[in-house]
Amino acid sequence: MCENEEGTHFHSHYPSFEACVAFHGHACPGLATGYRVATAAMRTLGVARPYDEELVCVAETDACGVDAIQVVTGCTAGKGNLVIHDYGKHVFSFFSRDQDRAIRVRVCQSDMPERSGMDELRRKVFSGTASKEEEAKFRSLMQAATAHILSVPENALLRIRDIPAHPPKKARIFATVTCARCGEPVADAKTRVVDGSRVCIPCAEARSQEGERRTE
Repeated sequence: MCENEEGTHFHSHYPSFEACVAFHGHACPGLATGYRVATAAMRTLGVARPYDEELVCVAETDACGVDAIQVVTGCTAGKGNLVIHDYGKHVFSFFSRDQDRAIRVRVCQSDMPERSGMDELRRKVFSGTASKEEEAKFRSLMQAATAHILSVPENALLRIRDIPAHPPKKARIFATVTCARCGEPVADAKTRVVDGSRVCIPCAEARSQEGERRTE
């Protein structure tokens, strides 16, 4: 069971970090950060995991932590209550429709002695040039950083503030039409009109490329 220095057992009311790892595929600092964001947001808003779109998350990154957001908060891409604006910022806004309340959670730069060592080794590991010893050291540093994020006091990791409660519009349900070019079903809002016919986006782009080649 994960426990921070303040004695908060995250598993008490929310899916476990291990459940997030099972969903994501591995444990890492990014996933741990998303887990802390998700549990803090749920506790601050006092909400349960939503059945539908009662809770909405707008994430300003598409990094690993988003997977923990999905597992813990029930804000998912498929359900339409997870919106990703990839600004490369570890900032997450949560909107509770039932409570008419919203918060913004910003991740602070946590002081981790492991960070510099990890950054130096990451390029080698992901480029495939690291030795076995360097790769083992990188994995060890990653594990230590993950444990640090899961245990550090919340106020040392996150900044939480209320924001205006203006959630995104609810997810739309689209009609299905048939692409006039490839014959595959496609949501009507995701089509383009080419030569007077409704086609899917890949077919529209392929038609445009064909036209460009003919004019070269």
